[in-house]
Amino acid sequence: MSFRHILAITRKEFNHIIRDRSTMILVVFTPLAMLLLMAYALTVELQHIPIAVLDYDRSATSRDFVQQIISGNDLDLYQQVGSIAEIEDLLMHGDVKAALVIDPNFSRDLLAMRGMPMQVIIDGTEPESGGFAVEHIAARAEKFANEALSNQIQMMGFSEESLQPLDLRIRTWYNPGLKPRNDLIPGLISMVLGFPALSVALALAHEREHGTMEQLMATPVGRAELLVGKMIPYIVAGMVNVVILPLLAMAWFNVPFNGSFPLYFGLSALFMFAIISMGIIIGVFMKTQAAAMGVSFLMIFFPGFFLTGLFFPIVSMPEIMRLESLGMPGTHYAIITRGIFLPGIGLEILWPYAVMLVLLGFSFTGIAALFFRKKLG
Repeated sequence: MSFRHILAITRKEFNHIIRDRSTMILVVFTPLAMLLLMAYALTVELQHIPIAVLDYDRSATSRDFVQQIISGNDLDLYQQVGSIAEIEDLLMHGDVKAALVIDPNFSRDLLAMRGMPMQVIIDGTEPESGGFAVEHIAARAEKFANEALSNQIQMMGFSEESLQPLDLRIRTWYNPGLKPRNDLIPGLISMVLGFPALSVALALAHEREHGTMEQLMATPVGRAELLVGKMIPYIVAGMVNVVILPLLAMAWFNVPFNGSFPLYFGLSALFMFAIISMGIIIGVFMKTQAAAMGVSFLMIFFPGFFLTGLFFPIVSMPEIMRLESLGMPGTHYAIITRGIFLPGIGLEILWPYAVMLVLLGFSFTGIAALFFRKKLG
């Protein structure tokens, strides 16, 4: 393998990236834009969900309970109604997403410690908003009941602590606020960094469409030299985003970065090698840019949503899907990014995933080199 040949191909590909505006946008700016778009779209924190209240009890206790329910920014009292028909009308028009119906015996049963009779009606056409309302109503109802029970116990002359044998104290490490963005954005980085792989697949297909690939193969440049020379510029371009994207996550979304940046940068280079090798395989087998783009989305971006543990835990997947996920560079890189961003773990834990990225990178490159000349023929 000649270093001079690789350098010539690398220089040619760098010139293509710099001169072709669409390639420059796809490689450098698209990952940044996609991270911003998906971070906002996928990490929306529900707030100010409108609810209606039908209070049949109309007591001081029920009024205090309603105030407890709507305290904070989660739920807003849209309207107090007088009948179920009014609730139905509000739900039909989409004015509220849930309704709370308080039983006429609410305060009496609560003070007698017989429970809290009430009903929650939700809009099933928007289950996420309705479920959010149910969750928060239940949590605040439990808190209200505990406070009422505590008052009753104290009035009876008992100590509250003496009646609570369970002393449960919950501590959340690494993401104390349980903010979805802190977990999701590091995982999204592993997906948006796949755009350079799409670019290299399109570049190979473009040369085949325009007949320039045969001209390159007629030169003394070997097939492995040609592939490596094409990979290097896209790896370098991807590494630019490896620096920019964490800075964006920290500065714009306040995602903590508790690990070593040199380690993150080095392991990201292994990921770029593996994912761009995957793009090389697509470019070798696809004869047109349209086909290369379609297959790239099916092999790189679509599995990035479902097979890398970004939204669904890998341990909960069927066995065949877990095996498929092992062949995806994004699976291992998502574990690396989350591990470095949040708990700040080091290479002593992450080395198996680094080894897998190296193995995948060399495997994909070897397969591409093996079939490259055959596909040209």
